[in-house]
Amino acid sequence: MTKQDYLKQIDNVIENGKYKDNWASLSHHKTPSWYYRDKLGIFIHWGIYSVPAFGNEWYSRGMYDKNHPEYEHHIKTYGTQDKFGYKDFIPMFKGERFDAQEWVKLFKKAGARYVMPVCEHHDGFAMYKTGFNRWNSAEMGPCRDIAGELKKACEKESLTFCASTHRAEHYFFMNTGRTIESDVNDDNYRDFYGPAYLCPELNSDEIHKTTADTYSIGASREWLEDWLVRTCELIDNYQPGILYFDWWIHNHSFKPYLKKLCAYYYNRAEQWGREVTINYKHEAFAPTVATFDVERGALTDISPVPWQTDTAIGKCSWGYRRDNEYKSPRQIICDFVDIVSKNGMLLLNIGPKADGTITEEETKVLLELGKWMDKNSEGIYGTTFWKQFGEGEINNEAGFFKDGDEKNYTSSDFRFTYKDGCVYAFQMRPDGKDVRIKTFKKHERHDFLVSSVTLLETGEKVSFERNADCMVVKNDVKSDNPLCFKIEVE
Repeated sequence: MTKQDYLKQIDNVIENGKYKDNWASLSHHKTPSWYYRDKLGIFIHWGIYSVPAFGNEWYSRGMYDKNHPEYEHHIKTYGTQDKFGYKDFIPMFKGERFDAQEWVKLFKKAGARYVMPVCEHHDGFAMYKTGFNRWNSAEMGPCRDIAGELKKACEKESLTFCASTHRAEHYFFMNTGRTIESDVNDDNYRDFYGPAYLCPELNSDEIHKTTADTYSIGASREWLEDWLVRTCELIDNYQPGILYFDWWIHNHSFKPYLKKLCAYYYNRAEQWGREVTINYKHEAFAPTVATFDVERGALTDISPVPWQTDTAIGKCSWGYRRDNEYKSPRQIICDFVDIVSKNGMLLLNIGPKADGTITEEETKVLLELGKWMDKNSEGIYGTTFWKQFGEGEINNEAGFFKDGDEKNYTSSDFRFTYKDGCVYAFQMRPDGKDVRIKTFKKHERHDFLVSSVTLLETGEKVSFERNADCMVVKNDVKSDNPLCFKIEVE
């Protein structure tokens, strides 16, 4: 199918479908029940950038930018950028030890219910089979349909397959290669590096300021139509449960194409009989149309609508790098509980090595998370928020990129979730002593009754008493991770 044929198909699907390409129609879309129930997903940043394993997943930009350490590292390690360009890493990206089934089994052990590979990052290399991009993993590098294999493995393990595409930013992403002698300027590779649009507003110094501005310079019509077609092809061929976008789609030039894309996706899902949603950032979509995502961050209170945090186990890069630093299992679990207590979901990222193996550090975190979920998932899956998210002195700072340091929770910090007449109280840093929860103190008037308290870690009912100051729950269990107390109310 040609690009023009696909554009006609998109219009036909929207014309004949339930959802139209306007916010009034799209705002009636609902958050998928499976998504809200399942809470935990795995994000996967795996691509060519895992070969140099230096800096971060933006290596393909940094290696052409004299202002970044990747530039000198590349010359010293591989040669000048006109002799060895980013494309020359592709034969080295073999993925010879990639096993989709083993990956998905590990994710399931961790308690994850949905899986989201980055099907195309900003570098323009597709990790799936496509008719619109010859630079893809099915024809080059591993010579395997990575997304397709993961989808099949997810279906076998009853996990929901999702997809992320960062194609939008490729419009300018490689443009630093225009400023030096490099293969980005070679027309033989224009379909990989191009358009690598370069202008003062999108140069190295101004890029973040420019792309943050909704009203700044946008993409061309040719690019936007191409982006729309490629994304709709991904939707049709892989039928993801969630479609995730990165940041630049909030730019004004994308707005009409976003509405078309959204209407097409939601109408296709109606045809499949599936519940789906879109993850977005920075006001790209109108409220209630899709699911808002906070990158490496959090909220300070309960959101009235479901939302998501995407964050990584690795602190320094989303993709694999040799000297990455990693979060502890406790930090991941505490962040997860905090997110769920505020009506959110967690998309937790790993960055596999170029050969397709998952690092020991990330594997350890996933397995520890799974052990904790084995005992405590009742207070996570299928829950919603309670009338307050928690109590204590420690809270997050709102916004993006706020998750670097572990929070200094104490035994007085709690987070709450709710389900089926039960409040689940998570003590964020247990000390092995009796637990005191001020929120559940005894009130003289209009009080609710507590019939029982169960410690999920042991599955045993524990004794408690309520007084005018707090509810005291007997406890002598020590744990490095949060303890969950199931409080049944009457």
